[in-house]
This record gives sequence, C-alpha cells and structure tokens, in this order.
Amino acid sequence: MTPRSLFDDAAGLPAPPDAAPESLADGALLLRGFACAEADALLAAAAQVIAAAPLRHFITPGGRAMSAGMTNCGALGWVSDRSGYRYASADPLTGRPWPAMPGCFADVAARAARQAGFADFLPDACLVNRYAPGARLSLHQDRDEADLAAPIVSVSLGLPAVFLFGTPRRTDRPARLRLAHGDVAVWGGPSRLAYHGIAPLADGAHPRLGRWRINLTFRRAGGPG
Repeated sequence: MTPRSLFDDAAGLPAPPDAAPESLADGALLLRGFACAEADALLAAAAQVIAAAPLRHFITPGGRAMSAGMTNCGALGWVSDRSGYRYASADPLTGRPWPAMPGCFADVAARAARQAGFADFLPDACLVNRYAPGARLSLHQDRDEADLAAPIVSVSLGLPAVFLFGTPRRTDRPARLRLAHGDVAVWGGPSRLAYHGIAPLADGAHPRLGRWRINLTFRRAGGPG
C-alpha cells in the first residue's frame, strides 16, 4: 500500500484501528491507529513517568538545546550532553534509576513489533518526547543501541506531525508522512539505520492533549535479550 499523503486526513483524525499497514521501506511499516485503544492508558502512564523523571531539553555535543522536552523510562535511558550521546541507567537530573517501564508501554511496543514481523521484541528503553508547536527533530540515525538487530517502535499521541523517513544514506531525500494520534511506526532489518526526524510541529489543538504532541520511542538499548 502506498503511504498516505501528507495532505490526506487534514483534520489529523486517527485512522481506524483496523487500517491496513503501510509499507515505508523494506523492514519498515506504518500502523495507522494501532495505539488508539490504549491511548488514554499510555498518556496516564507517561504522566507518571514525567512526574518521576521530569522533562528536560538535552544539550547536544555542540552545545545546542534540543527543542523537544525529553525523559526516559526503562532499564536504560538515552541522554545527551557535551560529552556525547549515550545510554545511562540513572537519570543525570535526579541521580536515581529511570522509572520502570509501564506494562502498557511494553505491551503496545511488543504487539506493534510483532505485527511488523519482529517477534519477541523486548524493549529496555523508552524515550518520551513532548513537542510544542515549532519543536522539531533533525534527521538522524538511532545507532547508540547495543542491539541493532531489534527494531525501533515509535508511538504518536496528540497533535499530528510530519514524519521524515529516509534511508540509511543521509543524502537520500526522506519521505514526508503525516502521523496522527495513535499511529505507530516500526522500522528494523534493512531499514534499522534509516535517517528519520520530525518537521517543525504545526500549531493546533488536539481534543486530549491541546497544543502538545507526545512521542514514545521504544528500543532495545542493551545487548540482545
């Protein structure tokens, strides 16, 4: 199936949960509306994670603050500062271990991965991103994980966003895909190191989250498990 155009579904409404998966590339699928039924549970769990490990704007090695607020849950959490990008078992802000990954998080990630052809996905890290209008995520590869055989699972909640999805070659022009509330993207295998990002978030009002977008990105950051 051809991925839905950026200009389809202009209202940003979620797709039916039984919408057919959309192939983005070899090893990459977009599951429209997959997480809609669990959205309230996911958002309640995300609020608990944020209460225990507050959102912050990580600094890149070059000294720039990232525009999205970020935190983590799970055994490992992704962090960034002037010394580089890496995973850590403790929150550098609090000195405490990251909050445990909520069961509903791990469940939706495992089910989405399985539907995309990646059985037995056991995420040990979830990066929680909160976008306000204007926030963006530059094109990048997720390559700080020890287990590159495991896929990436990304859950979108709240305001719609334009997802940039390319190939493992930075010079290739990425596709521009609209992500709505409840959509889940999964990429692994030949697409595991695809460059991807989020275009500056357009302003709007979501019925549940207002002027916010929440993204949950699940990874297997440690060794194979």
